[in-house]
Amino acid sequence: MTHPRIAVVDDEPIACREIARILSRNQYEVETFPDGKSVLERIGVVPFDLMICDLRLPDQDGLSVLREVKHKCPEIEVIILTAYSSVDTAVEAIRMGAFHYVTKPIKAAELRDLTGRALDKVRLFRRKRATQEGLFQQPCSPMIIGESRAMREVLALIDKVAPLNCNVLIQGESGTGKEMVAKAVHVGGARRNRSFIPFHCGSFAEDLVPNELFGHEKGAFTGAAEKKVGLLEAGHLGTVFLDEIGTMPAAMQIKLLRFVQERCLLRLGGTEQIHVDVRLIAASNQDIKMAAKAGTFRQDLYYRLNVVDITLPPLRARMDDIPILARHFLTECSQAFGKQIDEIAPETMNILSHYPFPGNIRELENIIERAVVLSDGSQLRPQDLPPDLQQLSINSVSGERWMTLQEKDRQYIQRVLIKTDFNRKEAARILNVSRTTLWRKMKQLGLA
Repeated sequence: MTHPRIAVVDDEPIACREIARILSRNQYEVETFPDGKSVLERIGVVPFDLMICDLRLPDQDGLSVLREVKHKCPEIEVIILTAYSSVDTAVEAIRMGAFHYVTKPIKAAELRDLTGRALDKVRLFRRKRATQEGLFQQPCSPMIIGESRAMREVLALIDKVAPLNCNVLIQGESGTGKEMVAKAVHVGGARRNRSFIPFHCGSFAEDLVPNELFGHEKGAFTGAAEKKVGLLEAGHLGTVFLDEIGTMPAAMQIKLLRFVQERCLLRLGGTEQIHVDVRLIAASNQDIKMAAKAGTFRQDLYYRLNVVDITLPPLRARMDDIPILARHFLTECSQAFGKQIDEIAPETMNILSHYPFPGNIRELENIIERAVVLSDGSQLRPQDLPPDLQQLSINSVSGERWMTLQEKDRQYIQRVLIKTDFNRKEAARILNVSRTTLWRKMKQLGLA
């Protein structure tokens, strides 16, 4: 998906415009609709990836629209918005297939995060479907790519930990591949033929998290027409992956701690203890140890989950892996889109190798995917990259030229900053200048 298509359904024009304004900055194609009828007619003609729908519409409620959309196009993810939060309605929306249920007003950062995760799910679904249809092959076990020293250490630790039935905590920035590492730990152990169940701890409202993890009995609350098995129980003899564990509500941390200690759970509304044998792998883009010291995460739960810690390096700390990762994504995307693109031009690889990748591997994959879609030749050229990356080219595309002193200074300071993980104090020491001088130079060169 180069430019994902998003439908925003709300009878308030101001709300539609604001959501469209926020999402358009991420190069999403956004269309707005005032009611359910108009969006359902449009979805029948134009393919959408995501729908953001208000619960109360002038012609029908959002749940009716959700039901119809899921019937017509099951792969479309739906986020329900409402100014009137209700646990029963939220549970019903999730049961009907909604990706998330959010109370208005939604913050821009939360909207972008939810949208990104929903579109990631759409992309994963389509890749799985493409695999099933034989468009391209993927190994049955997770393939973690990397030849740098940092990744060799990670791979060695995975090999050591995977066969042991212990809890694992994976830490690293967003986009570094924490879920892939979790799958590798699962596949490398004795539970490889059992379920691997991922759960994003920030994907549900606080009231819904216990229901998702522990389940409920029939009649436990209004709308609970039948028993629901929670994800922990469903993962019996397998692995449950708790992504972004740092976002788990405090009350839920207490319940999870009790489960980790006793390996028994109670469904909501139940009275019978259920024994569950499951391996827990948790992950976070936060420093959970620091969060535990600060009191925002339970220390006892941290020590229970962190039997073994696997810390993933950011891509800027393993720059040697960029070429092999880029070529891997090139092969994968070329096959997926039916294109014959065999190589990455040297000047293109040079640009990629000098970019710090704040979005890590996920960002690199997205850049290569976009470039493959836009490329008209047999190799990826600098003009196929996003405009901000094209500006990183040290030499002009048209031919070799002498570098100015300002460009030389900018290149060298940027390399030192990347090498020191943007630690200005350490960078100033290497450059033998004061931190004030470094800051002024960075501002002058557009690096600050």
